[in-house]
Amino acid sequence: MNIAMIGSGYVGLVSGTCFADFGHKVVCVDKDEAKIAALKQGDIPIFEPGLDALVASNVQQGRLSFSTDFASAVSKADAVFIAVGTPSRRGDGHADLSYVYAAAREIAANMQGFTVVVTKSTVPVGTGDEVERIMREERPDGDFAVVSNPEFLREGAAISDFKRPDRILVGTDDVRAREVMSEVYRPLYLNAAPLLFTSRRTSELTKYAANAFLATKITFINEMAELCEKTGADVQDVARGIGLDNRIGSKFLHAGPGYGGSCFPKDTLALIKTAQDFGAPVRIVETVAEVNKTRKLNMAHKIIAACGGDVAGKTIAVLGLAFKPNTDDMRDAPSLDIVNVLFKAGAIVKAYDPESMDQARSMMPKVDFCADAYSCMQGASALVIVTEWDAFRALDFDRIKETLAEPIIVDLRNIYRPDDMRKRGFRYTSIGRA
Repeated sequence: MNIAMIGSGYVGLVSGTCFADFGHKVVCVDKDEAKIAALKQGDIPIFEPGLDALVASNVQQGRLSFSTDFASAVSKADAVFIAVGTPSRRGDGHADLSYVYAAAREIAANMQGFTVVVTKSTVPVGTGDEVERIMREERPDGDFAVVSNPEFLREGAAISDFKRPDRILVGTDDVRAREVMSEVYRPLYLNAAPLLFTSRRTSELTKYAANAFLATKITFINEMAELCEKTGADVQDVARGIGLDNRIGSKFLHAGPGYGGSCFPKDTLALIKTAQDFGAPVRIVETVAEVNKTRKLNMAHKIIAACGGDVAGKTIAVLGLAFKPNTDDMRDAPSLDIVNVLFKAGAIVKAYDPESMDQARSMMPKVDFCADAYSCMQGASALVIVTEWDAFRALDFDRIKETLAEPIIVDLRNIYRPDDMRKRGFRYTSIGRA
């Protein structure tokens, strides 16, 4: 099938590339000429393991291309996917849908024949209705169907998630659109991927509900970690104890400095605002968002406490800046809040991350970015692990002890064991453990 992917950001580029790898012919369209020029040269604007090789392979085989020619791509497409950004709108927290609606108008103006218009972007319930209204207003004679097909991709594992999904959600009541979407995803049938058809509004709301639920699990175990520290319990054992209950499950029960990234912060906020607009407030999600915000600030104060209650004039070495490993995404990363509080307390901050430092420089202009983990901790009063990259899981502790000015380690991801750290002579602080 011919597919046009509107937007060449994270969702659009990963989805478009994977569709091409299925055998479809895909054009990824973007208004950013510099981005398209870079993609044509093989320069991938995001870090996602395996994506560069997959893009190169499908470009070489003629199934994947990049263009700024919106009209040409849409006019030839059987299905047009809208994968543009929906950031939190300044001032009120609602999702900014201006890019979605602008894409809808252009699609309406350029589509030819029956076209399935698929909202891949994460959008509030009812957005598909408005997209359909806009397109019908723009093109009263248009033959099209608007479908919701939210993505469920984890950054760092997006290709695997796309090719081996636990579910594919399609929101439509249109028979022809259902046939087209079934054909789009037909290559996955050998994997027995469940293709779940619902109403369009149900599909839209399910995406937000899923992210809010996962954010709630993360926040719950973080609150349990606080209680464990007060009572002398071990949060990792608590997580195992409840995670072995198959009604709960073990995923997203890893205590840490709070959730971040491109999805959970903005999607929980958008769900809160949508629920308020419909007069059905989601009190649990409201609390989750507030607790997570506080959690990040508390992590900075934990670092200060580990340094004796005062970091003024002290150098703090921070390992890991991205909100999670295997991505360069800095959006709402806990490191941003943590570093900001440390600066306000008078600390000097050095940092190292394997992938995200280019993204972080503009967000953290006062940070001294280092070439590797050991140069980062040179002369520092404390070492702080914020993101659990594999490269930080087997550090040379003899070298660390020689490099640090004081033997203080604050492990916000519980990579190491407290007993091991004490035996090595470190003053070690972790999450939810005595």
